[in-house]
Amino acid sequence: MKAVVLAGGYATRMWPITKHRPKMFLPIGDSTVIDRIFAELEADDRIDEVFVSTNERFAADFEAHLADSEFAKPTLSVEDTAAEDDKFGVVGALAQLIDRENVDDDLLVIAGDNLISFDVADFLDYFEAQDAPTLAAYDVGSREKAKSYGLVELEGERVVDFQEKPDEPNSTLVSIACYAFPRDSLSLLPTYLEEGNNPDEPGWFVQWLQNRESTYAYTFEGAWYDIGTPESYLDAVAWHLDGESIVADSATLEDATIGDNVHVMGDVTLESTALDHAVIFPDATVRNADVRRSIIDEGTTLEDLDLAGALIGAHTTITNGSP
Repeated sequence: MKAVVLAGGYATRMWPITKHRPKMFLPIGDSTVIDRIFAELEADDRIDEVFVSTNERFAADFEAHLADSEFAKPTLSVEDTAAEDDKFGVVGALAQLIDRENVDDDLLVIAGDNLISFDVADFLDYFEAQDAPTLAAYDVGSREKAKSYGLVELEGERVVDFQEKPDEPNSTLVSIACYAFPRDSLSLLPTYLEEGNNPDEPGWFVQWLQNRESTYAYTFEGAWYDIGTPESYLDAVAWHLDGESIVADSATLEDATIGDNVHVMGDVTLESTALDHAVIFPDATVRNADVRRSIIDEGTTLEDLDLAGALIGAHTTITNGSP
């Protein structure tokens, strides 16, 4: 079995934090979003190759990341795109990857910005038992939230309807961008695209596919975070930290108050500052500030501020509220 980790997004909703780094490299505790996925794929003997699908803009970042990692399976497969407007869509890019890498095997496809609480091995066990296209589904508990995802309707465990980002969802069970396809199902991708179907989201292909062959849903409880906004990223950090906080040994704290779910990285200086639900990247300096639900990028200097819900880009200086 092969695996594809989708890592081609530009994460514009998280700029400036993700303007010059892939969002998959954002830290979750002592790891990163994508490394949590790599670790599970590395440990599963059924998967012999892992293709990391990214764009030209971030190719060098991924090359360096993989070169420094402990993982042996992942290899880079680069889309011929360098900007958001150039993208082929996820389905289009997946079809190109299958052709480019000569994939002729069952295939696991998982988004590299997915933080999930189930074991990928359990998902693959379920897929093998069904021997049919399979998706992972999660109850987001809100019809408003469900509007942003692919809505899944089931009879038992079989998918009988799939609606991508419906305006009026009739349930809250959504697909989470974790799919497994038998080899024979993948052969239908060119047909799907040649018919002029939507190349953007895998859900459109699943909607088309489930009308042609039995498709199943692996449902799970626990946690799932689609890390595409600052809010979802901070929620994922909070889920992982579970009320605790991480402060690097090289950080300097003087009269600093560290609240819940805070991650302070290396060589950060905090003076007369209170943090709560915040991520502070390396080499930042924060003085006389109150920072809540915010992300402060590296090399930043902040003084005399009260911040809530802020994203501060790298190497920014803001003093007394003026840049």
